[in-house]
Amino acid sequence: MPTNASDRDHARTATGEELASLLHHQSPEILLAVLDNPALDETQLCLLLNRKDIPGEILEEVAHRKPLLKNYRVKRALAFHPRTPRLANLRLIKELYLMDLVQLTLLPGTSVELKRVGEEQLVARLPQLPLGQKITLARRGSARVVGALLAEGHTQTVSIALDNPGLTEAQVLKALARANLPPGVVKAIAQHRKWSHTYNVRLALVRHPASTLSTILAYLPELTVSDLRELAAPGIVSENLRKYLLAEIQQRIRRGKKSAGVADAKDDSGASNPD
Repeated sequence: MPTNASDRDHARTATGEELASLLHHQSPEILLAVLDNPALDETQLCLLLNRKDIPGEILEEVAHRKPLLKNYRVKRALAFHPRTPRLANLRLIKELYLMDLVQLTLLPGTSVELKRVGEEQLVARLPQLPLGQKITLARRGSARVVGALLAEGHTQTVSIALDNPGLTEAQVLKALARANLPPGVVKAIAQHRKWSHTYNVRLALVRHPASTLSTILAYLPELTVSDLRELAAPGIVSENLRKYLLAEIQQRIRRGKKSAGVADAKDDSGASNPD
């Protein structure tokens, strides 16, 4: 229903309970007029922004009013609203406090693009963060952020990062793809109760120059022959390790021939003694 000028004027001048009731009005014109009301404080504006049914034009208007965005609570409420315009959200996300940014990246309703930008912001801030905040991120951060912390290799965050239930195999492999990964991280992965038993992680550990020979030799019997051959190609691993890989391949071949010989002998025996 169209609103008249007197209704809009009232919205601009109302105070107290009248103003509070207008925060729930359905008309975009009335709500736009409420934004012009000098009596509107940050608490009331945040109540308005917390409405899930708030018209999109109101969110866009708030996003364009710089004086309103000087208040962090307003900025946060706008950034967390699922209907805030994309461009406004991309601007706001850069100004969120650390843990608010973490929360936003973990919300199920956050768009893929917004989550990616938020994670990039978190990763970019890592070098300047104090240890306590890094530990919190290692425990609560998304897979990409935890993977970045893992690659950073701080002694007090590595084990926490590896235990983070959101950490993915892809992020562990990404860390192991770095030749300059701190040896302590490589050791922690090789000893971890979950990741040390993941086949692709074991392959990556065998490739990594910081892996110990004892770790690598323990993994070789469980690798497929095709993977062993790929790893044994010239230039993949050190020549010293390559000798162990080639020896393992030859041992597999001999065992395979021996097993085949035993199977043939059983077949021949069975053929000479028909029922």
